[in-house]
Amino acid sequence: MSILVNKDTKVLVQGITGREGQFHAKQMIDYGTKVVGGVTPGKGGTTTLGVPVFNSMQEAVKATQADATVIFVPAAYAADGILEALDAGIKLIVCITEGIPVADMMKAYHAVKAKNAVLIGPNCPGITTAGEAKLGIIPGKIFKPGPIGVISRSGTLTYEVVNALTKSDLGQTTCIGIGGDPIIGLRFAEALKMFNEDPATKAVVMIGEIGGSDEEEAARFIPSMKIPVVSFIAGRTAPPGKRMGHAGAIVSGNEGTAAAKVSALESAGVFVAETIPEIVERIKQDVRALV
Repeated sequence: MSILVNKDTKVLVQGITGREGQFHAKQMIDYGTKVVGGVTPGKGGTTTLGVPVFNSMQEAVKATQADATVIFVPAAYAADGILEALDAGIKLIVCITEGIPVADMMKAYHAVKAKNAVLIGPNCPGITTAGEAKLGIIPGKIFKPGPIGVISRSGTLTYEVVNALTKSDLGQTTCIGIGGDPIIGLRFAEALKMFNEDPATKAVVMIGEIGGSDEEEAARFIPSMKIPVVSFIAGRTAPPGKRMGHAGAIVSGNEGTAAAKVSALESAGVFVAETIPEIVERIKQDVRALV
């Protein structure tokens, strides 16, 4: 089992003929993802990587019956790419693009909610279901199928944690990089709910960071979960008002501080690790306790 994507998910790649789109589309195909086509306006009727290219999402969905898309489109056009995917009936959209104007994302965000679709990102590494499919830029070789779900706001830490879990023989169901922009689609609490309802997921690692209130919102949901959650908060040493990497990782006063997030999570019964080895050891304990 998994959440959101599996070996049967039919995927389109918006921007497939661009440098980044083509490179990562090939990695996705090599991993086993069912990439059924790509979209680049003006390139319709051609092929790349053995799949057809279409001028529009409407054409692509009609021809392929795709149910998911990955967006590798420049920031100025990425929000329009999200809207075009929605209009074509796509229900799972993964937007890798960073630097999308906030006003554009506000419009896209509300459109996604109105269509009851799922948006992962923007400014994210994507989603991978171990051994089945990957949509985005997460390296496939670090994964191993197993019972651990992973959700993260940090791209690099996602890779490090998954790699550490795999090396400790702790495989994964699905890993989601939700992105670090101020306005994103899928949030921690929503992803936790999905993992909680997946019978194959026995524990979840949640990698948060300073800024915003997403972790605190997740902490309010976690007590209702039937599976354990282990967390890690990046940016604990960041001074107030200092931007640390992601546009959403900004602390203002007491809002979004590492201390506030750790306190909320611990109050919800979550073990908050200070190092990656601590994450692995706690997950081992949690999984053993479930056997």
